Amino acid sequence: MKQRRQILYTKAQLFFLVLLRVLIGWHFLYEGLSKIFNPKWTSYGYLMDAQGFLGNFFHALADNPTSLGVVDFLNPIGLTLVGLSLVLGIAARFGAIGGIFLLALYYLSHIPYIGAEYLFPSEGSYLWVDKNVIEICALCLLMTFPTSGIIGLDRLLNRYWKKN
Repeated sequence: MKQRRQILYTKAQLFFLVLLRVLIGWHFLYEGLSKIFNPKWTSYGYLMDAQGFLGNFFHALADNPTSLGVVDFLNPIGLTLVGLSLVLGIAARFGAIGGIFLLALYYLSHIPYIGAEYLFPSEGSYLWVDKNVIEICALCLLMTFPTSGIIGLDRLLNRYWKKN
């Protein structure tokens, strides 16, 4: 019979890991919902602003109405699902993987390097490391130190499944 390894955290470790999970989740959830509830939102401008070695790929997505429609549908849904997963603590590892994927795409479309001038203003002057890279690392940390089985809906679901 396979035994589950019990992960023990101090109260401070658990508090800050859950806080980090919820805050990142809130960021994703808000970004997704703000796009869903804005009927004029489109990723067109962001995709057309892409530079770097994948710039042509992102431009092609924006130039094709079908692929743009898919991106405009999937991006806010993905952001919202990742956010809900992290905030509620349900399938949080999968939520973190989804978040890493989305952030990697955002990073690759707007890589911060010397000489890059983007239409959308950045929040500072970055070289290689921006908020996307930092948030990717934080999501990797949350995958390594899972908390949803301790504080989250995963805990309730695990109890339910054990009873039945």
